[in-house]
Amino acid sequence: MKTPGPSLFDDEFPDGCQYEPDFLASAEEARLIESVSAVEFSDFEMHGAVARRRVAFFGLAYDRPDRPARPFPAFLSALRTRAATWAGIDDDAIAMALINEYPPGAPIGWHRDAPQYGIVIGISLGSACRLRFRPYRRASPASVPAAPRRATHELTLLPRSIYLIAGPARTAFEHSIPPVAAHRYSITFRTLARGSADG
Repeated sequence: MKTPGPSLFDDEFPDGCQYEPDFLASAEEARLIESVSAVEFSDFEMHGAVARRRVAFFGLAYDRPDRPARPFPAFLSALRTRAATWAGIDDDAIAMALINEYPPGAPIGWHRDAPQYGIVIGISLGSACRLRFRPYRRASPASVPAAPRRATHELTLLPRSIYLIAGPARTAFEHSIPPVAAHRYSITFRTLARGSADG
């Protein structure tokens, strides 16, 4: 496992962010893309807006952990074990998997992951994207103008790479992905946060 090198922004990435290029071989990526492309995707709605990306959940649902868990398909079960080993956790700790399908031009806006989840392990397929971080700040009251914020760190997620967001990178920062240039898939695994109903 490698800690990301110097950023184009600050001197270091947030503590808890780790990255490894070439986690998968090219043939492994091709097999995963074949499996992923056969998955049934759905539109993803958040706060009343439908995202440009499409999603498929396995294990717990991202926004509804009370829903019955959907079994992991075989190709995700094997990958979950390998990703957990890389991150230094038990594979049973991973409670959900989210597959995102990004058409060209699809972004993810600034956000911090749902609080019921712990660490995030992501695997990139198909094309590269930029993962940006900025310090998390609670929303200001409507009567108080929000000061502008800028990204403080940026990481290029190459195809076949794996990354980890844990610790301060998970809790003290939010992240976004600007519009992607080419069709891309990502697979993200999440653990439950300590103290959650099932964790």
